[in-house]
Amino acid sequence: MLSYLARRLLYTIPTLLAVSVVIFLIINLPPGDFVTSLVAYRRQQGLQVGAEEIAQYRAAYGLDQPIWVQYWYWLSGMLFQGDLGISFEYNRPVTELIGERLADTVLLATAALLFTWVLAFPIGMYAAVKQYSVGDYVATTIGFLGLATPNFLLALVFMYLGFKYFDYVPAGLCSAEYCDAGWNLGKLIDALKHLWLPVVVVGTAGMAGLIRILRANLLDELRKPYVVAARARGVPERRLLVKYPLRVAMNPFISTVGWVLPGLFAGDIIVGQLLGLPTIGPLLLNALRQQDMYLAGSLIMVISVLTVLGTLVSDLLLAWTDPRVRLNQGGNAT
Repeated sequence: MLSYLARRLLYTIPTLLAVSVVIFLIINLPPGDFVTSLVAYRRQQGLQVGAEEIAQYRAAYGLDQPIWVQYWYWLSGMLFQGDLGISFEYNRPVTELIGERLADTVLLATAALLFTWVLAFPIGMYAAVKQYSVGDYVATTIGFLGLATPNFLLALVFMYLGFKYFDYVPAGLCSAEYCDAGWNLGKLIDALKHLWLPVVVVGTAGMAGLIRILRANLLDELRKPYVVAARARGVPERRLLVKYPLRVAMNPFISTVGWVLPGLFAGDIIVGQLLGLPTIGPLLLNALRQQDMYLAGSLIMVISVLTVLGTLVSDLLLAWTDPRVRLNQGGNAT
């Protein structure tokens, strides 16, 4: 196991280097750059911007350098100084911008994840054990509706219902009077009032998918010969369900660790923009629109690192929990 872990960690180095190159190239593929967006904005304001001033902007932002020089500046800062660069638009270090939104992002994503797991696990298990019952049909219907409904559409529906019937739309994660205040009972209650909407919206699609997957996997395991044999020997149904089939059917929950970590960081970008959430997702979307190269590239790079680490963690957990997954002497999963 240790040799397998070491080998996987070594594989991440060239993987992340290749990912960094792809990220930087893709960000620079659209025509123009941040200076182009800046000049267009200033001209919309009625200001005249000449060629000499444009050249000064490019030199100030380092955009007059070849692309490989810009890439090395960005990569060397990350590797040797832990510096993610300076945001062109905000004129502030990227690490500061991320730090300001990290707590709210993790809070929202963690709450949505718990909401998803707490509901998906018992519903999926009940739907499998009580196949073709009324509850099974209800769970299946919810699953299909959840998978077919985009998160942003669900957010719009909740916002409309809240405004029409309660004259209240919980935008953001806090009211204006509590955003800069210290934590107290009033701020906690206000946060809960705002938190439920993004949690339900973000968690619904994931919950629907996990219900379907858990139900299908558990139904498949319940028909296996070892389950039939154990039931014939008189093993109690609840003990039989928990000890063997459920452990194997839990694999989808364990494998989701691979996208839980990047999800904790980025969240749902469109929902965050729609609900005005102070999370990382809207910051990334705005950086991409403004071609803020170092901010966008650094955010995507952090998400890529978390994706690679999350995949490694999920593989190790699967090898530990699933009796069908073992590591041979060569380090390959079987």
